[in-house]
Amino acid sequence: MTVTIREKTMATIAFIGLGNMGNPMAANLVKAGHAVLGFDLVPENLTVAKEHGVTVMANAVAAVKDADVVITMLPAGKHVLSVYEDIAPKAKKGALLIDSSTIDVESARKAHAIAAKHGLPSIDAPVSGGTGGAAAGTLTFMAGGSDAAFAAAEPILKPMAGRIVHCGGDGAGQAAKICNNMILGISMIGVAEAFVLAEKLGLSHQALFDVASTSSGQCWSLTTYCPVPGPVPASPANRDYKPGFAAALMLKDLKLSQEAAQSAGAVTPLGAEATQLYGLFNAQGNAGVDFSGIINFLRGDKN
Repeated sequence: MTVTIREKTMATIAFIGLGNMGNPMAANLVKAGHAVLGFDLVPENLTVAKEHGVTVMANAVAAVKDADVVITMLPAGKHVLSVYEDIAPKAKKGALLIDSSTIDVESARKAHAIAAKHGLPSIDAPVSGGTGGAAAGTLTFMAGGSDAAFAAAEPILKPMAGRIVHCGGDGAGQAAKICNNMILGISMIGVAEAFVLAEKLGLSHQALFDVASTSSGQCWSLTTYCPVPGPVPASPANRDYKPGFAAALMLKDLKLSQEAAQSAGAVTPLGAEATQLYGLFNAQGNAGVDFSGIINFLRGDKN
């Protein structure tokens, strides 16, 4: 399987789940010369996919029947497992299954087991980088699975990726994603709190940024995704917090981190607090707002 995919200049790839992340990812695979067969439950998503050169299929089973590789990008573990149960018995012999959804580790391992039952290599490969990274082909893929499955997947992932990291065995990609996004949620709250305090102290946004971005307070949430308008022109704060990564998705990932922490017996008090704060922020009607917009919640704004 590894040799077959590496030697082919073009693979037939089924892409199931063509939403805000899946569609630009599929588009980059088309640009790389792959034949992409797509399916999504939302008709509008299929229209966009077709414009990107994806061949739209009637259902998931039809999409995978002749595919060398199957990529899924779905909302939750239950959706991944349901799709895997449907497609694994119908997939082409030896087809590689790549799940890029962000789901719980237990579901990821169950998905691997379904694939193995039908003799299909598989990796869990969630991503970091948001819709901007998906469009630019600069996503970070965190992969879990066997060495052989990863070797087969790597050339397929490259057109969508800025970096691809093999994190370990089955479920390791999801474990890395959950830990990373717990750091992200915590750090964004910390950066936002610092800007709110600076405002109260009469310090300008630019002054704090100029100091912290070159000092020990430096982090991605500050230097790349600054939660106030001005210092980082590309950040959502300059677009009224139109989401690159919605608050609802951050809350989903933080909840996954806390479920994992409870299961593993890990103590994560800051992760728990971040989960609570993003829960409150979402409950105020901000689920569709970028997660950096939590600065307005910390200011005491009701919306």
